[in-house]
Amino acid sequence: AGATIAPSLPAMRDYFAATPNADYWVRLVLTVPALFIAIGAPFVGTAIDRFGRKPLLAFAVLLYGIAGTSGAVLNDIGMILIGRVLLGLSVAGIMTTATALIADYYSGAARAQFLGLQAGFMGLGGVLFLSLGGFLADVNWRMPFLIYLLALLILPLVVLVLPEPNRTEVTQNAGTEATEVFPWHIAGLTYLAALLSQIVFYLIPVQLPFYLKQLVNATASQSGLAIALATLFSAASAIAYKQIKARLSFISIYAIAFLSMAVGYFVISVSPTYAMVLVGLAIAGAGLGLLMPNMNVCLTSVTPGSLRGRVLGGLTTAFFLGQFVSPILSQPLSSVVGLDVTYRLAGGLMVVMGAIALAL
Repeated sequence: AGATIAPSLPAMRDYFAATPNADYWVRLVLTVPALFIAIGAPFVGTAIDRFGRKPLLAFAVLLYGIAGTSGAVLNDIGMILIGRVLLGLSVAGIMTTATALIADYYSGAARAQFLGLQAGFMGLGGVLFLSLGGFLADVNWRMPFLIYLLALLILPLVVLVLPEPNRTEVTQNAGTEATEVFPWHIAGLTYLAALLSQIVFYLIPVQLPFYLKQLVNATASQSGLAIALATLFSAASAIAYKQIKARLSFISIYAIAFLSMAVGYFVISVSPTYAMVLVGLAIAGAGLGLLMPNMNVCLTSVTPGSLRGRVLGGLTTAFFLGQFVSPILSQPLSSVVGLDVTYRLAGGLMVVMGAIALAL
């Protein structure tokens, strides 16, 4: 949702060059949705548990289409930022509600399969729309904002096709698989893992173009392809999640995911060539792809239906808070120790998390 317009940033900065602190404001256009997804998700989770899923999902999809596209016509950077804030709130609504609906509609292996597909298609969407955003930005910096209009094509399907789950049935079904209490212990550990893994993952879109530039003087398109490769491998492993979950426990999958990311980041940090960086990105991406469905399936299987929105709202917050915080932490660190050491330290953090998972 946020990164679709990333290729437009240099041209947008030129357009608003007369505005004081244009550099800062234009970067904020990219990052501010993540912050407001993190802020909005817990409120969305509480609302859908109380008032039902479908009305809020329909409103969120409508808001996504209107707020997302607003940047194509607005001429004031402040108004564009307000549009991005509303976009972030709409994404909080869509992500939390869509995942809660999957958990309501399906159970057991079918739920594991569908949550894997959800994460996989999010990854494929990233590959498709980031690439499309780059081509459209070459035409005009406003063009990538039009991609958000696609949401309005989905809106009639949300309204007419998706059923609202029977609330009493969902609660009864949940009673067979969970007790009627909020799983604070598991949720807290999952949120922490989500926050740290997203801080580490976001070193790829935020810092990789600069790292490749200094390593092999890579072009913008080479950087884009490299990031897309990591996303592609992430999507592939997420789609295969059901088969992996049938053989392994939640905690085993966490260990594999964290250690894959660790290996991938170590390879990136010592790579002398572009091709070697791609190998590291593929390994790290494959690990990352297992994390999101594993967290969703684990949390929804221990949470009663009446609390599902809240527990998933918290997970969405942890994910996007990690994405928002990542550049704030990595920028000063990389300027002190260098990007190669930053990737190595990120790999080290993943080794520690993998070791904790193995110990558990």
